[in-house]
Amino acid sequence: MKHEDLTHKIIGCAMKVHSTLGNGFQEVIYQRAMAIEMQKQGLNFMREMEMSIYYEGVDIGTRRVDFFVEDNIMVELKALIKLEEVHLAQAMNYCQAYNLPIGLLLNFGAKSLEFKRVYNLNHPENKKSSELGLNRLKNDKITLPAQTEILQSSNPKNPNSDK
Repeated sequence: MKHEDLTHKIIGCAMKVHSTLGNGFQEVIYQRAMAIEMQKQGLNFMREMEMSIYYEGVDIGTRRVDFFVEDNIMVELKALIKLEEVHLAQAMNYCQAYNLPIGLLLNFGAKSLEFKRVYNLNHPENKKSSELGLNRLKNDKITLPAQTEILQSSNPKNPNSDK
């Protein structure tokens, strides 16, 4: 996967933030901490980037994505006890509306950090691999048109840690 190293690094930042702060804070606290950690890790990002949403070529409004990293990856933060389908749908919609190949949904509200990778299978970078790997996708129980990978760890290994 083209963006695997970058998403791995972002998830590592989230693990560091979660292991330091724990759960129970409002989303904005985690957002500020993520900005500090991603800057320390040398990631280029924009925070609360406003992007237009189009319907049949007509601008119908704007939404703000929590982070837009390295001009390719949307990162949406949550601070909820439990992620629900609506939160995943929001992340999927952002990827498709912004025509991004991949996004991350990070939840700091649970006892363990939760993260989901969301792939926009309609994006040119992902289209060919989705066509070639359709059988693999079905076997992995991945929902089309967007793919998610659900991961959770109670004892996370932070790839950005020196320990």
